[in-house]
Amino acid sequence: MTLQQLFRNFARLVAGCFVAGLFASSATAQERLAEYQLGAGDNIRITVFQNPDLTVETRVTENGSISYPLVGAVKIGGMTIPTAEQAIAKALRDGVYIQSPQVNIVLLQNRGNQVSVLGAVNKAGRYPLETFTTRISEMIAIAGGLSPGGSDVIILTGIREGKPLRKEIDIPGMFLDYNKRGEDIVVAGGDVIYVHRQPMFYIYGEAQRTGSYRIERGMTIRQALIVAGGPTQRGTERRLQVYRRDTDGVVKPTIPDLDAPVQLDDVLYVRESVF
Repeated sequence: MTLQQLFRNFARLVAGCFVAGLFASSATAQERLAEYQLGAGDNIRITVFQNPDLTVETRVTENGSISYPLVGAVKIGGMTIPTAEQAIAKALRDGVYIQSPQVNIVLLQNRGNQVSVLGAVNKAGRYPLETFTTRISEMIAIAGGLSPGGSDVIILTGIREGKPLRKEIDIPGMFLDYNKRGEDIVVAGGDVIYVHRQPMFYIYGEAQRTGSYRIERGMTIRQALIVAGGPTQRGTERRLQVYRRDTDGVVKPTIPDLDAPVQLDDVLYVRESVF
């Protein structure tokens, strides 16, 4: 076999793989589209085979219905596209307008399924799902990303298979830990993503820079003291106290282990040296 023949065979193989990939991708997209549930605000085009006068572009109303020629109002909200096609076809048959209508629906603009992104993000609001495979990380990006005071852990609430869903997701952890890549789940219409404020600790007394600070991942009390510039010349870490809320909600002072983790809303008091 000549070099030219080898090159041609390789080119055919690459082209075959590319076409196969396109067919697989197209099939997957069709499957996802078939599972999509129409909702209020969706723009669709409806056609009926060999009946061009029944071609309509319309919007699903807030109550989930559309107005269609001959049959009037048809409720399709919450239906998949194939089911909605069957519903319109049934209405045409029942009205004895068309004996065997072949109805086709094309989703023009997905406005019905929206996700709310709330809390400490740069652009909170409701966003339509432009694709059927949008993930948590993509929704955070659409909302402008986490604000400087936003927590690394977000809360996702919604409905899956008819049951309530509530999930806490560590956004940086999804990328830092390979085993957590599955946490970047696909969102669904009606989901709410809430980003709480970043956990803070507070420090006062004989510290160089008193005030409130963000609790970084894995931060210890010793590291928190360093963030605040350490003790002043009059202060000492040996007499450091931490005011922390216990399980009963009562704030109590303790003498901490400096290598123990900082907890939410800890108040560090750097006391003055006795010498």
